[in-house]
Amino acid sequence: MSRDESADNKNPMSKETEKERVSRRSLLKTLSVGGAVLAGNVLAAKLAFADNQKGNQDEQQGIGNGRDKDEKGKGGDPLLQVSNVRQLLELPPGHFKDGTIVYVGGYNRLGDGGAKLVRWIDGSTKADNGGTVHKPVGNKKGCWEVIQQGVADFRWFGLFDGSKNADDALDALVNDLSIHRIEAHTDLNFTRRHTYHRSDIELDFHGHTVTTEGIVLNTKDNPFGAVMFFQGTATGDIQTVTLSKTIAELSDILEVPNSSAFQVEDWWNAQVNNNPAGKAQRELDYLLMVTEIIDSTHIRVNYKLGWALAAGRVITYKKMKPVFHCHVRNMKFVGVPVPPTNSTTVRPFDTWDQIGSNPVAYEFAVRCDASGIVATKVFWPVVQRRYCTHYVTERCELYNPEERDWGGTGYLTQQLNVLYGHVRDCNTSNARHLNDFTCAGYCMVENCHGDGDDYGPFVTHGQFEHDLVYIGNSGLLSFANSGTTWGDSAKRITVKKHIATRIVAHKKLTDLTLEDVHAIKKEGLDNSGTIWANADGLQMRGCTTEMMLTLSQSSNRSARKNIADGCTFGMTPDYEIARPVRSTAVGNLPVSSDFVMQNCEFINVDNNNIGSINRLVLINTWFTGVSPTSRPVRVGSVDVTVQGGGFRNSGLLLTGTFDSVATGTEDQSIAVGGGAQLSGTNAEKAFLKSNNTKGVVTWSFGDCKSTAADSSTAHFSIPAGTGNLKAIGARFTNGKYEAAATAFGSGRYFFLTSCIEQGVNRAALPPENDTIKHSAGNITLS
Repeated sequence: MSRDESADNKNPMSKETEKERVSRRSLLKTLSVGGAVLAGNVLAAKLAFADNQKGNQDEQQGIGNGRDKDEKGKGGDPLLQVSNVRQLLELPPGHFKDGTIVYVGGYNRLGDGGAKLVRWIDGSTKADNGGTVHKPVGNKKGCWEVIQQGVADFRWFGLFDGSKNADDALDALVNDLSIHRIEAHTDLNFTRRHTYHRSDIELDFHGHTVTTEGIVLNTKDNPFGAVMFFQGTATGDIQTVTLSKTIAELSDILEVPNSSAFQVEDWWNAQVNNNPAGKAQRELDYLLMVTEIIDSTHIRVNYKLGWALAAGRVITYKKMKPVFHCHVRNMKFVGVPVPPTNSTTVRPFDTWDQIGSNPVAYEFAVRCDASGIVATKVFWPVVQRRYCTHYVTERCELYNPEERDWGGTGYLTQQLNVLYGHVRDCNTSNARHLNDFTCAGYCMVENCHGDGDDYGPFVTHGQFEHDLVYIGNSGLLSFANSGTTWGDSAKRITVKKHIATRIVAHKKLTDLTLEDVHAIKKEGLDNSGTIWANADGLQMRGCTTEMMLTLSQSSNRSARKNIADGCTFGMTPDYEIARPVRSTAVGNLPVSSDFVMQNCEFINVDNNNIGSINRLVLINTWFTGVSPTSRPVRVGSVDVTVQGGGFRNSGLLLTGTFDSVATGTEDQSIAVGGGAQLSGTNAEKAFLKSNNTKGVVTWSFGDCKSTAADSSTAHFSIPAGTGNLKAIGARFTNGKYEAAATAFGSGRYFFLTSCIEQGVNRAALPPENDTIKHSAGNITLS
């Protein structure tokens, strides 16, 4: 009798048959490469394989049972080790109790990064997915399932270098609701476009490259056909109400048909019916959360309206089940080539716009962030969003997209109908848009920079965007500039510390604030170095342009003043600062509102035109001509006030108001005082001159100093017609006065007194009479 047989005979608990003994030896051979047993966190000395009934016998035989004992002395789940998945699947069947645990040291080989713990689940019918579920061939009674604490790894699926497609692994991991974080530690390739409706999942690619070689075709015109599309779903509950009263701007209380259908913390898509002027003109179209039930027909939501909604408008509410906390991070994304096209409207072939790829898209999503995505060769936006709220897009980059002329392509991020978004620390190069808002509210863009910015890194479409803030960015800005389809409207946009080739904000943009904003000249880019702005509550502080400031007025909604303070504007000869009222040119509209410019400077002035602006107030503001032959600024304002500042080799040429909205006449007035200074000369040989022969021009000089560079330059030049002039306490040096004898008709006056004149030629003054006085009370020096 052998020694083992003797031991068996002495132990009445041992009932192991020879067949079972052979199977165990086969198992030990399979486990030999990594054949250590883990008992809890302790590495045992010997390999064991036993069920609960054989535990004591195995201990007597000197083989560790690989189980932790509870307080009742019962064994826990066995824990074994194999080197790779192949060895796991080669374990002899029929020897696993439900709950048996195996440590797999790698996917292909021990230590290759695909290590994991798996547990045998007896009776499981789950299909083998190659990573979290392994089913031995021919075994229909159970499978090995990965043991995880919510964190998964693509290497579990044998994905190490991007040579195998990762689509099945992605689906298996994202669709496993027990997993909340998925990590990639190698490059990956995807060939499918995935849509997910789950919440609470984070994918971190740790800077590895994601490619899409061989990806299936997208559907037409679909920027949401991304590799990963996280999408909330509709519940089917729809409520519609016709507003009985106007809802005021900034109200957070909405009218509903019956508030019993709404519960606090429900999410609804609230959409107002279109304005008739455009098919997408909607002031309200957001994903909102109910925060309070006010009464039977009113609820409070987590949003203050950016625009008033008139009685009679219709709001449709659709109850949604958003996705929450779906984050994508730290990916280097490389798209696929798309054939070039010379058209922006006609596809070169039918599936042309379906070829390209983009990484991430969200719709009806809450608190879903994208960070650290660096992309190139994309077609649609890198991060596409619609009906999203409370999100962050940060440290994302886009370089050299495949397409940027076709509408919607080549963006870093496009955001439609979004609230409370924060885009920060992002960059683009040779892209179309870095940041695009359409119908966005209460969002911020910070420390983002785009080069090769001919296309405009920062844009809004004009679908009633409001309360947007841009801080510390660089790149062309274009607001509310995509046509009447969306409404050409935006409100309360603030831009601080920005550098751009152009700032285009001349549509219905109300209460725009520009602070420390600088428009720089770029060779080869038309109209670069310019700011185009709508004078409807416009406020500019500390801004500069190298080439031009152009003001227009497309709307009249604001309650605040138009002000430019501490700005310096470089000018281009013959360009308009504000278009004349009666202009036949297509483009910017005349300014019918008032404008105050204080502590500003206009340089390189030459025949520039302030053809409108109702009342123009210049406080300590200077106009400097290119040279002594520069043409003065043409002015069509109803009223011009100059307090301090002045003109160097420049001046003002009054042209008439051209049917001013404010007065309905051609009358104009100009007042100069507050220590203003006029010096040098210009092409008109007059600092202040009128070509207005149709209206009454009233001139007023107070505390000012006018010094002509030569004897032919006039301090003022008044043509024949009707006019009034008052000069008290002014100082005139050199040059001349020029006023036609018939300039002051019946009922008009010319009164010049208490002034100091030095070397001024008075020969062209009209003769004195009862209403024309200019010889008494002045100090005249040779």
